[in-house]
Amino acid sequence: MSRRAATGPVPRLRIILARGVAIGPGKVDLLEAIAEAGSIAAAGRRLSMSYKRAWTLVEELNAAFAGPVVERSAGGRAGGGAALTALGREVVLRYRRVEQAAARSARREFARLARPAGGRGTRA
Repeated sequence: MSRRAATGPVPRLRIILARGVAIGPGKVDLLEAIAEAGSIAAAGRRLSMSYKRAWTLVEELNAAFAGPVVERSAGGRAGGGAALTALGREVVLRYRRVEQAAARSARREFARLARPAGGRGTRA
């Protein structure tokens, strides 16, 4: 996935799209895993998630936006698969952009309040 190791205060961002509908790090990680793996089942395995759970989340996401964010191709002899639509790629991009802005803000707001890395004593 595209997230780097956290340094300093890091918010966990959850965006409420409508009553009972949200997108957060888990769903965005799933979208990124689908993009990388080309399959909902493989993406679920990468995230230690059952296929049923992964598919349920994909259905929620597809219903939450103006169009589908994931499209499936039917199985059969060539095998099935899944890919992000242009809208799905845009959702991931915008979520990560907002997440980065929130992280910058959190670091700025909490920089003077946080204990120095590795330090447990009082600051001078």
